[in-house]
Amino acid sequence: MNQEAFGLIFTGESNPYMRDLVLSRAVGAVPFGGRYRCIDFPLSNLVNTGIRNVGLIVQRNYHSLMDHLGTGKEWDLNRKRDGLFLLPPFSTKDNTGVYRGDIDAFHSIMQYVRRSNQKYMILSGSHIVFNTTFDAILKQHRETGADMTIMYNEDPRFFPEEQNRDLRLLLDEDGLTVKGLEWNPRNPSSNYRGCEITIIAKDLFEDLVEEAYSRGSVDFVREVMLPRVKELRIMGWRYDGYVARIDSINTYFMHSMELLNAASAKDLYNMRHPIYTKVKDEIATKYGENAGVHNVVMADGCVIDGAVENSILFRGVTVERGAIVKNSILMQGVTVRKGAVLDHVILDKNVTVNAGRQLTGYEGIPLVFRKNLTI
Repeated sequence: MNQEAFGLIFTGESNPYMRDLVLSRAVGAVPFGGRYRCIDFPLSNLVNTGIRNVGLIVQRNYHSLMDHLGTGKEWDLNRKRDGLFLLPPFSTKDNTGVYRGDIDAFHSIMQYVRRSNQKYMILSGSHIVFNTTFDAILKQHRETGADMTIMYNEDPRFFPEEQNRDLRLLLDEDGLTVKGLEWNPRNPSSNYRGCEITIIAKDLFEDLVEEAYSRGSVDFVREVMLPRVKELRIMGWRYDGYVARIDSINTYFMHSMELLNAASAKDLYNMRHPIYTKVKDEIATKYGENAGVHNVVMADGCVIDGAVENSILFRGVTVERGAIVKNSILMQGVTVRKGAVLDHVILDKNVTVNAGRQLTGYEGIPLVFRKNLTI
């Protein structure tokens, strides 16, 4: 058990680039990888580090997130001491219950921060997916005497039309010291991108938030970190494993398809650091005599009697005889009737595609259908 740090995950991001996938759910609750939600990855990373005190800030559309997490049992966080704390917005004399930005959110849950006994905080977002532990970054943070340590990776890919919470690090020659930061740059000066993981002492975090809140500031990165980059000792910690930024429909589809690559899947689902999720007891997938399956990530409980290729299938998907599914993502409870053809399509939960329908998107522009539709 790690006694020196606790985790704080902010799930209140609002992202219009995710379109229909976040109409009724928080970004952290978006299904990913066949049986997981995005929130499973940062939460599992904290638990695999030995952290047993985790606060989860929620703001809007968080009912599915709370249903998924429950008491935190699957993450061994249903404890008498510490555990998982869900921190929804509430109205007090200091808090209107509506957050203008993450500084408002941090200020509203400061009582939870103050009563946490650990010295350091691991501040995390909920839409960047990777698999690691934070022991090494915590060790570097202590040894360098940093005020903040930011986890980053090198990522040359850039989608300016879908830019959302893009933090770029400008590093000194030592490869550790952060000499500058860029926030949502139109023309980035660096390929070093923050992974929304920041290590900071609890007392320093409290002081920075209280000061920023008193000035009416809204965004922690833009209005606290960027202006103080020369004043604070900010260090970087490089992560070289697989990283998926789920910040638009395009990147969601792209990273989902990357899981069909064995190397990416092996890195993300590293058995030394298991990813935990809500347990659902499903029967094994059933394959009919007409089934043809090639290069598919498939969860339990599916019934397949058609052709499925280069796709991600979540729990309980049915593909009837004569149906063809290619390059697509079918979430829990989707039914594809006889003779239907799908290519480059994302179907949210419980969508039914009637017999003979043809739905075709394109690479980089998949068709997306919100949950519970009949097409």
